[in-house]
Amino acid sequence: MIGRETKLIFPGLQNFYTQMGDIAFTLVRIIIGYILFMHGWAKVVGPGLSGEALDMSKHGLAPAMAFGFAAIFLETVGAVCIVLGLFTRFFAAALAIELFIAFVAVHFPAGFAARTGGFEYVLLLGIVMFAIAIRGGGPYSIDRLIGREL
Repeated sequence: MIGRETKLIFPGLQNFYTQMGDIAFTLVRIIIGYILFMHGWAKVVGPGLSGEALDMSKHGLAPAMAFGFAAIFLETVGAVCIVLGLFTRFFAAALAIELFIAFVAVHFPAGFAARTGGFEYVLLLGIVMFAIAIRGGGPYSIDRLIGREL
């Protein structure tokens, strides 16, 4: 039956689950933000904007310079904002869109496996960013602290 609530096998865990839910979400938000930041930082210290633009043009993304800048900006500044929970919904949605473009334009043709350049990793990151965009920064975020979010 759809909509029927489940019952815990160990009801004593209910308080733990209730108390840890927001902390678990915050941990996911911080770790995913960190992962994306490191991915973006590698672009900054590696190929840089011109290298990213060249890579974008190889995949048929034009204007390549704008796509390269967007990727670097979102994966550094946007990722830091995800970690902090600042403008969370905006940056999570923007990153989900970026990851969708990467999924379609770059990774999908390579198949599923990440080890062969496939889409499994990009799909995971994109879906998590989509979920964060829907939920927002949560209770442990700057968005909550300032009392405003998108």
